[in-house]
Amino acid sequence: MDFDFSDDQEHLREAVRKWVDKGYTFERRRSIVKAGGFSRDAYGELAELGLCGLYIPEADGGLGMGPIEGMVAMEELGRGIVLEPLVHSLMAGAILAGYAPRTLAGEWLPGIANGASIVVLAYQERSARYRLDVCAAKASLSGPAWAVSGAKSLVCIGDQADAFLVPATIDGQIALFLVKRRMASVSTRGYGTLDGGRAAEMVFDNAAADLVATDGKTALEHAIDVGIAATCAEAVGVMDKTLTITAEYMNTRKQFGVAISSFQALRHRLADMKMQLELARSMSYYASLKLNMPAPERRAAMARAKFQLGNSMRFIGQQAVQLHGGIGVTDEYVVGHYFKRLTQMEMTFGDTLHHLGEVADRMQDTAGVFA
Repeated sequence: MDFDFSDDQEHLREAVRKWVDKGYTFERRRSIVKAGGFSRDAYGELAELGLCGLYIPEADGGLGMGPIEGMVAMEELGRGIVLEPLVHSLMAGAILAGYAPRTLAGEWLPGIANGASIVVLAYQERSARYRLDVCAAKASLSGPAWAVSGAKSLVCIGDQADAFLVPATIDGQIALFLVKRRMASVSTRGYGTLDGGRAAEMVFDNAAADLVATDGKTALEHAIDVGIAATCAEAVGVMDKTLTITAEYMNTRKQFGVAISSFQALRHRLADMKMQLELARSMSYYASLKLNMPAPERRAAMARAKFQLGNSMRFIGQQAVQLHGGIGVTDEYVVGHYFKRLTQMEMTFGDTLHHLGEVADRMQDTAGVFA
């Protein structure tokens, strides 16, 4: 089996890395945070690179690529802790292309691919606690048109997006809808997030909606799994850069007249960080390779990957701050921002304990050394 990346995948990696290094500096990121946590200009630059259309068919203006290309791109964006939510573009492209009626997909996919339209997933509710089968929002049919009513929390750039993928129940069964933002029946309250990004609380009050899928739970699970795989890849990039920053600091910071990297105990801690990074990287690869598998196999793989990534993110983030000392928690120094990003990602699409429960629930009688 060939585990090497193809030439096209390496070219994609190089293109994204160059943009992150030159076009998304730490100074630019800080200015975006001060401006509210999201930049249409930066998002447009991602679209110009073709990243918004990675999972969109070529016939709809996308690149028609797959999970490995998505993983490569998200790793590089993670290295720059990019705030703009490409992960939601990947989810929207995959779900609309795979589940939506052809007319609805044809209406939205080209705009998502070229960056003109931003569609994000609005699924979290206060009482759900990461469970996808809990949905209080309801949909009703009035003549030929659907309407959605309910509240959603922590919607990524909810007050900036153009439309939302919204799960809502029809006679107790979850369906998935697309709702436009610019309507009087949709209200948003935006706020900054821990990592400097942006989210919103949303209320849909009989908001006009287009039906994406009647089997909304299946489509929603697929969307979340795309998001988990992308988040795992992004986290690998964040952790890789965090480790690099920490090693560079230890090679320059002196104590008792020598670089602290010469202290054996600190070198062991750095080695432990490297081990956790490689564990995370292997599970990120595993998640991306399983993304197109049948749903039971895919769901189990995502839970395993997110559990390991959660442990690695917490360990590497905490160790990086500890090894930096006081400067690690200052706003002026970059490592604290990487730590905050890792902290938030650990809780995105289900935290570590949630996914440990998911792994346990999916274990079979043959699991273990006797399988």
